[in-house]
Amino acid sequence: MTEMIALSAERGGDRTRQRRVRRFKKWGGKALQGVITLLLVSILIFFATQAMPGDVARVILGVNATPERLEIVREQLGLNLPVWQQYVNWLTGILHGDWGVSLTNGVPVADTLAIRLRNSLTLGALALVIMMPISLVVGIIAAQRKDKAFDKLFMGTSMVVNAVPEFVLGTVLIALFGTTVFRIFPPVALIPPADMPWWHPLAIVLPVATLVIGGVAYLSRLVRVSFIDVMSSEYIQTAQLKGLSTRRILYRHALPNALAPIIPAASLVAAFLIGGTVVVEYLFSYPGIGLTLVESVGNRDLPLIQAVVLIIASAYFVFNFIADLFSDAGSAGRKE
Repeated sequence: MTEMIALSAERGGDRTRQRRVRRFKKWGGKALQGVITLLLVSILIFFATQAMPGDVARVILGVNATPERLEIVREQLGLNLPVWQQYVNWLTGILHGDWGVSLTNGVPVADTLAIRLRNSLTLGALALVIMMPISLVVGIIAAQRKDKAFDKLFMGTSMVVNAVPEFVLGTVLIALFGTTVFRIFPPVALIPPADMPWWHPLAIVLPVATLVIGGVAYLSRLVRVSFIDVMSSEYIQTAQLKGLSTRRILYRHALPNALAPIIPAASLVAAFLIGGTVVVEYLFSYPGIGLTLVESVGNRDLPLIQAVVLIIASAYFVFNFIADLFSDAGSAGRKE
């Protein structure tokens, strides 16, 4: 009998190890797929920027530059090399931490992006931190009042907000709170380059609010659906039949299980925030990588364009990869 128990435990351990190996192989495959995707994205970015009209050397020296000076600059920048060799040199430099030099002001791209990236991360992190608890509370309240007045109002409002682009939503907030109606917050986020964004709290209220409103409208709907599914499950009904209090059922049983599909969704929202940040930063003149991208396109600053787009693509991949990890881990945990 003891030997049978030991053999059964050994087989169970082998199955667990096999599941873990399959899981790590799956994650490794996704990571490799992401690296290949980023490599293809880097190729697309580089050749797309190279195809932009205009001469980089003339952008640097101006329209009155002589042909001799233009040729010297092209040689210094490696623009007279074959395009494939320029790409290899660019990618090798990035892998060694050399992002190149801005064509507009001669400042290293890494120095420019360090400040702008800090500002964008601050904006996105603030929006995510505020968005998560609000989405949780609103979604749970809507689920508890399913098909009632609050739930119907919430579903209609969230549907409208999800359909409205960030640019329109931000413009409405500027009109209401920054210009014609209340004039509580500044309509643009004029933050000096050396200052931290949180040193100017009033300046970042409207940009953060624009991101939060859109995110809450999406996440809270997921919370509502997940919570309704959990509350209608058999183990919750069993807990109710046992006479457990509503508070205990809610916080001890329903909420942990309802959060399982929401955490991966939050990672996806963080990925979508990247695209929204570009629009919001441009709208509010917020000094982040989104505004940097728009300005660099206008100035035809190729090294800056390439770096910003590659950073955005990499961040999007990372957040999607994290969402997949959470989703797979949650599925594996429920199976085990």
